[in-house]
Amino acid sequence: MKIIGLLSDTHSYLPAQVFEHFKDCDEIWHAGDFGSYQIVEELKAFKPLRGVYGNIDGQEIRNEFPLENIFYCEKVKVLMKHIGGYPKKYAPGVKELIAKEKPQLFISGHSHILKIVYDNELHCLHINPGACGQQGWHQVKTLVKFVIDEKEIKDCKVIELGRK
Repeated sequence: MKIIGLLSDTHSYLPAQVFEHFKDCDEIWHAGDFGSYQIVEELKAFKPLRGVYGNIDGQEIRNEFPLENIFYCEKVKVLMKHIGGYPKKYAPGVKELIAKEKPQLFISGHSHILKIVYDNELHCLHINPGACGQQGWHQVKTLVKFVIDEKEIKDCKVIELGRK
């Protein structure tokens, strides 16, 4: 069993509450737009970190994180990509990538819109944790926390960090 803390779109700002909310997490996943390498360093010093680079991320972050990250957590196949869209409105090429890779969990960021929805057509849970940075049009900073236990994704919690 793994407890996952998921965030995205920090845009060089990491709220202190992240560390409190994610203190019991086994891993932190960042769905892109870190904004600065300092965010990477702070998160890596705290917990094991997985992620993808986003459209605003510079070369240092792009050298460490892929555009698409495909991995297993427990027995769940995960596909993470910053610009991904969501069921019925995937970004170009994403629906085909999901159909090819057949993940049980698809994670994206970019939109700053928190969304957790199951894609019945592709048999895949989609999670976008929204944004926890200060930049962008979102009004409330958000995180998502969930558990992966063998093949099961459960105990999903949306965490609001207040207005930006």
